[in-house]
Amino acid sequence: MKLENDRLCVEITEQGAEVTRIYDKKKDTELLWNGDPAYWKRHSPILFPNVGKTYHNTVCINGIQYPTSQHGFARDNRFKCVRETADTASFLFSSTEETKEVYPFDFDLTVTYRLEGNSLLVKWEVQNTGEEEMCFTIGGHPAFCFADAADEKKDYILKFPGKSCLDYILINPAELAADTEKVYKLELEDGRCPLTEEMFKNDALIFDRGQISEVWLCHKDGTPRVGMKCQGFPNFGIWSVKDAPFVCLEPWMGRCDDIGFDRELSEKPNVNKVPAGGIFEQSYVIVAG
Repeated sequence: MKLENDRLCVEITEQGAEVTRIYDKKKDTELLWNGDPAYWKRHSPILFPNVGKTYHNTVCINGIQYPTSQHGFARDNRFKCVRETADTASFLFSSTEETKEVYPFDFDLTVTYRLEGNSLLVKWEVQNTGEEEMCFTIGGHPAFCFADAADEKKDYILKFPGKSCLDYILINPAELAADTEKVYKLELEDGRCPLTEEMFKNDALIFDRGQISEVWLCHKDGTPRVGMKCQGFPNFGIWSVKDAPFVCLEPWMGRCDDIGFDRELSEKPNVNKVPAGGIFEQSYVIVAG
């Protein structure tokens, strides 16, 4: 389906409620990655009920170990469009007997997209329709393409307004989990740092403690291409594939497990907890430069 206003044209599929296109009409440019499987087949998947990997691909809930898949199952299931106007659409995915085999909670996950001028609002609502407290992590994973397919990472910078330095951690390749023992510095000049291939040689950069509430992908001369505003997110990821002409800016409510995490899901740092009958809400905004 399509949402459109004077500035943007957005296309969304019911498969995963995934945005597959963001076109900036004013600048005649595509902003979202096209999903070329030569690099990465997705565009902007929703990560639920887990962001990234759980330790050893299992999660403990009420003393029972359940198998998990990377980034959860929402992105691989079909949502139902439950609201549609010229500039707004909402999609619903509810728990099933199949999902409860790996995640034993009853829920309704609603994803709403709304155009507002040069911005696309992305809103998540998770309603606990069961009778016990529900725990989960949830995140966005939009990939923003470069202006030209021949462009390289060195042709772009990232801008973090108001920041002089950020710290991040990486995934341990042997454990496939976050290594919190090694912390790295991302030094910024006037809030900016160059985008390079070297940045992603060890997978994603993981930023904790709510450090990032706004970030922009800009041309090398500082001209903004596309930005993200994400107040209230404790975790954030930045990721790309070798030689790929895109970068993912990922706002997360919770993230992958740390090395050695083997406790109850309810004890996981930054896990979201919703009481029976309760509703969790969070949103972020994609802005055309």
